Amino acid sequence: MPFGAVLAQVGGLGRFQVLQTALLAVPILLMASHNLLQNFTAAVPPHRCRVPSVPSATPAVPSATPAVPSATPPPPGATPDATSAASRDTLRGPDTVPRSPGGTSGSPGATLRSPNGPGATHVTLDGTVTPDGSWGSSNDTLGPAGATLGWSNVTPGSLDVTLGSCRRYVASPPANVTGGPRATEPCRDGWDYDRSVYVSTIVTEWDLVCGYRQLRQMAQSIYMAGVLVGALVLGGLSDRFGRKAMLMWSYLQLGVMGTCTAFAPNYASYCVFRFAGGMALSGFGLSIACLVVEWIPTPYRAITVAITGFAYTLGQIILAGVAYAVPHWRWLQLSVSLPFFVFLFYSWWLAESARWLVLSGRAERAVRVLQRVAAFNNRSEEGEKITVEMLKSNMKEELAALKSSYTVSDLVRTPVIRHIFFCLSIVWFSISFSYYGLAMDLQNFGVSIYLIQVIFGAVDFPAKVVVTVSLSYVGRRLSLVVALFLAGLVIVANIFVPTELQTVRTALAVIGKGCLSASFNCVFLYTTELYPTPIRQTGLGFGSTMARVGGIVAPLVKMMDEYYPFLPPTVYGVAPVVAAVTAAFLPETLNAPLPDTIEEVENRPKRRPAGDPKEKIALQPQDGPPLKEA
Repeated sequence: MPFGAVLAQVGGLGRFQVLQTALLAVPILLMASHNLLQNFTAAVPPHRCRVPSVPSATPAVPSATPAVPSATPPPPGATPDATSAASRDTLRGPDTVPRSPGGTSGSPGATLRSPNGPGATHVTLDGTVTPDGSWGSSNDTLGPAGATLGWSNVTPGSLDVTLGSCRRYVASPPANVTGGPRATEPCRDGWDYDRSVYVSTIVTEWDLVCGYRQLRQMAQSIYMAGVLVGALVLGGLSDRFGRKAMLMWSYLQLGVMGTCTAFAPNYASYCVFRFAGGMALSGFGLSIACLVVEWIPTPYRAITVAITGFAYTLGQIILAGVAYAVPHWRWLQLSVSLPFFVFLFYSWWLAESARWLVLSGRAERAVRVLQRVAAFNNRSEEGEKITVEMLKSNMKEELAALKSSYTVSDLVRTPVIRHIFFCLSIVWFSISFSYYGLAMDLQNFGVSIYLIQVIFGAVDFPAKVVVTVSLSYVGRRLSLVVALFLAGLVIVANIFVPTELQTVRTALAVIGKGCLSASFNCVFLYTTELYPTPIRQTGLGFGSTMARVGGIVAPLVKMMDEYYPFLPPTVYGVAPVVAAVTAAFLPETLNAPLPDTIEEVENRPKRRPAGDPKEKIALQPQDGPPLKEA
C-alpha cells in the first residue's frame, strides 16, 4: 500500500485537508502585497525644486550651525516634512545634479513656488522674489487647484518658465552678469511634491529623485535578493527542521521585519529590513507549498495547487484596494505586515507533514499526526490501524532513495539532463525577469496606478484557466512556447505605440503580463516532469533560484532608461522570445510517465511516451516540490 493510500485511509480530501489548505492560502493573499508593494510605497509623484521662503523686508541670514536632527524616527503617521534635513543630506550628493529624465527640464507655464500658503514666493527670471497669494490650495496639493505638473522640452531663458524637477534658476544673479543664459543651480533646499495622489512615499520622505532616483530601483533589487537568499537558506532548513517549524519562523520574521520597515528612520535601514522580509517571504512560500502538496492526495493535487495560485492572483487585486485606502507608505507597510502575527497565532493548529516525519526518522510522531487527522475527518477507527511498521513499509522506496547520494553536479553530468538544465535555466530567468519588469513599472502607463494594478491582477484568472486546459490537451512544450512568444511580441510592440495611445499601451501590457503568468504555470509543471525523481527537487529549486535572479536584475535594467529609454522595454520583450526558442528544444512530457531514474531520462528521446491519449488534468503540483508516489 503506497503512502497515498495512507492519506485515503485517514480521509483523503477530508475536512482537515480542506481547512488546513484554506488556512495556508490566506497568507498567500499578502505574498503579492509584499512582492509588489514598492509600486505604491516607492511611487514617484510630480516634483520640483523647493524655493526657500524670503521675508518681505530683510533677507534671512543663514545660520552657521546646522540643525541637529531628532534621533527619534518618525511614527507611521508622520509627514515627510518631518523628516530631518540630515537624513536627506546623506542621500543628496554635492553640487552635481543631473537633469530630469529625458535630458530636459522645465515646466511650461509653471512657476517656482514654495508651498507655504498665503505669502509664498514666486521667483521670476529677472531675479526678483515676489509674494504669490494664489499659491495656497485647500486640498494641500502642489499649486492651485487643477494645476498640472509635468516636465517638457523648454529652453531655459523663456519668460515665466522655471527649471523644475532637478535644477532651479539662481534667484539673484551676480552683479557683473548682464546677459546670456540664466544661471541655474541644483535643488539645494529639497523638493516640493504633488501630494494629491501619493500622500507619502519613500521617495518623498528621503528625496529619492534626480541624482538619487536610482536608489528606488535598487531597493526592489535588494528585496528580491532577500527572496533569493531565503530560498537557499530557509529552504534547506525546512528539510532539516520541518515544514511547520520554518513556516512559523517565517511568519514571525516577516511580521517583525515588516513592522520595523514601517518605522525605518532612513533609506539604509529600510533596505536592510526589506531584505530580511524578502527572506521570510520566500521561507513561508516554500513551506506552504510543501505542506499543501504533501497532505493532498494525488487526484486532487493539481486543482488544489491551482486554487492556491488563484489566491496569489486575488492578492494582487486586494493590494490595489488597500493601497488606495492607506495612502501613507508607513501605514501601508504596517497593514500588510501585522496580519502575519495572526497567521503565526493559528499556525500552532496546523499539522506537520507526515511524509517528512517518516523520512526524517520520526515515524512515531507521524503516526500520532495521522491519527489526529483521521479523528478530525471522522475516521478514528481507520486511524488506529496505522502503525510505525506499516508506514515504513509503505515508504520503503522513499527511504531507500535517501541512502543514494545525489548532488547539484548531477544536473550537468549527463548530456540529456544537462541540455534540459540549461534550457530551463534560461526559461525560468526570462519569465521572472520580464514579469517583474512589467509588474513593477505601473506608473509608466499613464493611467491610475490603482486601476492598472487591479487589471494586472485580474488578467491572471483567464490566463491560468486557458493554460491549464492547454497543458492537458495541447501539450507542455507548445503551451510554453506560445505563451512566451506572445508575451515577448506584445512587449516589443508596445515600444512602437505612441504614448498618446494609453489605452492601446495598457492593453498590450496586460496581455503580456497575462502570458507571463501563464508561462509561470507551464514551467512549474514542465520542470517537475522533465527531471527524474532523485534530482527533481534539486532541479526545481535551481530553476526557482534563476527566477529570483531574474527578479533581482529586472529593476537594475530599468535604471538604463535614463540614458536609453527604449532599451529596458526592448530587453524585457526580447528575453521571452529567446526563452520561447529555447523551450522549443525541450522534450514533450504530455501523457509520459514520470521518470524515476537518470537513466530513464537519458533514454527517453529514444522511445515513444506511453499513456492515455488525453490527460484530463495535470497530476503533479505546479507550485511545490513534488514527491514520488507509487
